[in-house]
Amino acid sequence: MQNGRLNVHFALPTAIASAPMTKKILPQPELGVPDPELPTVHEQLIVFARELGELYQLERQRSAELEAVLCSLQESYIATMKSLALVIEAKDRSTRGHLERTQVFGMALARRVDPALAEAVELGYGFFLHDIGKVGIPEDILCKAGPLSGEEWSVMRGHPVIGAQIVAPIRFLGEAVQVIRHHHERFDGTGYPDGLAGRAIPLPARIFAVADSFDAMISDRPYRRARSTAVALEEIEDGAGTQFDPDVVDAFISLVEEESLTVTGGDDPDRLAHVG
Repeated sequence: MQNGRLNVHFALPTAIASAPMTKKILPQPELGVPDPELPTVHEQLIVFARELGELYQLERQRSAELEAVLCSLQESYIATMKSLALVIEAKDRSTRGHLERTQVFGMALARRVDPALAEAVELGYGFFLHDIGKVGIPEDILCKAGPLSGEEWSVMRGHPVIGAQIVAPIRFLGEAVQVIRHHHERFDGTGYPDGLAGRAIPLPARIFAVADSFDAMISDRPYRRARSTAVALEEIEDGAGTQFDPDVVDAFISLVEEESLTVTGGDDPDRLAHVG
């Protein structure tokens, strides 16, 4: 203690200790002589707190800037993936509009089954990008008008794994990966690629399986005409417990019956009439 003042040394972080103002008020032990003008402890703490606050604000500003850059990169990535998915869809005229419709059907169903799950933005991304793995399927197989051979079908069945591998490194797409990899699993365990059964299949994939199959049923395909909405609903109901989760099927049927989800079958490209 000198002149009623405590000679106190604080172990400060490098960023703070190197700040110009801090250097003015902290003791300079390398000089070997105590500074007679050394501030009191509480004065040092006040300055320390002020500088810490300034650094905190600076860090918050930098974090906000980094977050803005990250959001921009995420948006660019999603836009690129969506464009790629639309290119794949355009190769087959019979699937025109399938991505948008299944995304809308899937999100409406998700809100009915699990409203909290439906709040996840990545869920909608997964619904839209569910077939992104088809980018790795040879075009002669992808666009074949007739039935696929056993070998060709084996190749086609690889698209969920390819798709999951494409998006898995992107951490903000968490729920999307589950949809992309598992949307062809069946409730009875006979689906692919992993043969999961029952509630071992992630809920997002169980939801999307119903939406995806329903849209396929009410759409024209090279090998058959579109089914009516009523017939498609009957097939969905018949698949409860085998192809589909019965609870998800019940929720989907109630959506349509309550006219919260109104569709018309056939080859109308605008057959999605209303989603409440």
